Amino acid sequence: MGEPLSAAGDLALGFLPWWAAVYAINLFLYFATGWVLVAIQNQFPERRIQPNRRGEKRMKKEIRQSVVSLLVTTGCMAGGLYLQYRGLTLFAPLELSWWSVPVMFLVSILAFDAWFYWMHRFMHTKLMYRFHAEHHRSVAPTVWSTYNDDLVDAFVMQCYYLWAPLVLPIPAAVLIVHRVYDHFNGTIGHSGFEFWASPAARAPSPMVCVTFHDQHHSRFKYNFANFFSFWDRLMGTIDPKYDEAVRGFERMGRKSDKAEQAAQ
Repeated sequence: MGEPLSAAGDLALGFLPWWAAVYAINLFLYFATGWVLVAIQNQFPERRIQPNRRGEKRMKKEIRQSVVSLLVTTGCMAGGLYLQYRGLTLFAPLELSWWSVPVMFLVSILAFDAWFYWMHRFMHTKLMYRFHAEHHRSVAPTVWSTYNDDLVDAFVMQCYYLWAPLVLPIPAAVLIVHRVYDHFNGTIGHSGFEFWASPAARAPSPMVCVTFHDQHHSRFKYNFANFFSFWDRLMGTIDPKYDEAVRGFERMGRKSDKAEQAAQ
């Protein structure tokens, strides 16, 4: 009885430095990305998606909650990497190569997008919404809203990073790149300012822009996915105003380009 307990204790103690390192890196990225994006956005107030709302008023509350909820997100990430490092997986991770890196990155973001869509819908059910309500207090999201989650919500949505390296042969480096990409995608997606509108962000393309997730916060019952729109289009949860809103920001971009050319 003593040996299994001792082994579990050693496993837990070995995990703590991994968790601390992953948390510190993610906390740095949270603040660094946020302040850089705010500095850029301040130069382009016309790009604000919801001009009559100021989500920045919730900044201090969202930062406090994010600092706490990141403990859960990074715990999942560190846990998955650590268990893989200890060999406690169904499959050994693939060796890094010219084909394994792009293939496993694509597999991972597709798997994560599917997980995110269905867990997000789950969090909107009567059973679970009480844990998701904190995130939706940000009706007009900002860069500080990205991790403004209840701890249960954070675990349900982000535990992909815990189980994925245990059941997929994804190299640790690829999972880390995926997580960094997810961080920037999530922070930009919550920023409340649209710089990314283009034909690539609307039908028939599966890609999205900032307006996609902003509409989820402002209109609540649409746009549940993360990286792509195909789950929402397939399941009928795409915001009916999404594609036209993207076109509107495209027209704004073209007018801005013409004004700059005229000024030159």
